[in-house]
Amino acid sequence: MASTREIRNRIKSLKGTQQITKAMKMVAAAKVKRAQDRVLATRPYAQKLKEAFQFAAEKLAQEELQVPLLEQREIKNVGLVIVTSDKGLCGGYNSNMLRAAVKKMQEIKDAGQTPKAWLVGNKAITFFRRGEVEVLGRYSQFPAVPTYVEAGLITEAVTQAFLEQKVDTVILMYSHFVSMLQYNPSELQLLPVVAPQGATPVKGEYLYEPDPRTILEHVLPKYVSWQVLRALLEGAASELAARMTAMDSATKNADDLLAAMTLLYNKVRQAAITNEILEVVGGAEALNK
Repeated sequence: MASTREIRNRIKSLKGTQQITKAMKMVAAAKVKRAQDRVLATRPYAQKLKEAFQFAAEKLAQEELQVPLLEQREIKNVGLVIVTSDKGLCGGYNSNMLRAAVKKMQEIKDAGQTPKAWLVGNKAITFFRRGEVEVLGRYSQFPAVPTYVEAGLITEAVTQAFLEQKVDTVILMYSHFVSMLQYNPSELQLLPVVAPQGATPVKGEYLYEPDPRTILEHVLPKYVSWQVLRALLEGAASELAARMTAMDSATKNADDLLAAMTLLYNKVRQAAITNEILEVVGGAEALNK
């Protein structure tokens, strides 16, 4: 059985760990609110941009416009943008995302195609460090709430690779934020740009000025950049929510362990005191004899 000194050291260590998990939970709770607000605030703009693009795609479906980002070609190389976090201690957020990415890569290989990847976050970079897939770009140390600057870096890289035909299609893999307790691995075809499927009919009418081709050349890059930013924001909100939940569970588990260790400490201490009393009584009786 452990001594009282060892148990005291364990209790001290547990209390220190509990303070850390409690602090991490509070920090994650403060940041996740900001990330959630950004996700909710940008959805109206996303909906309007999607409507504008959908309208343009419907009106120009019969016209033969040579717009590079709309080019459909035989798929030989598939680019994956895999969004993870830089840090751990966020439950199953990263493992679920990486498991979905590995499964997708296997599906691509089974179809006779070659997967390539842009890795976002240190967890993805570390996971694929042994060359399981050709890496076209690595990105890390993004802010807790990403901005258009970070989205622009990724958008420029994937767009250039698509235009140079290094990849024939680009798929965005990220965690879709549903609520504080639900965030699901999701995927979205980023390039070539296709009209949103199953969308409600567009209300109203859009007038083109100066011409459809010029409008598309300006709208499509914004549409792609927005999808990347949305994925980064959804991933950030999912990561922070997962960390808040994980740290809350860790703090509660520390409480349970502290209670058990305190009970054990009292039992060991009581046993030591009892032994000391027995030794004193035994010594006194021996002297009397």
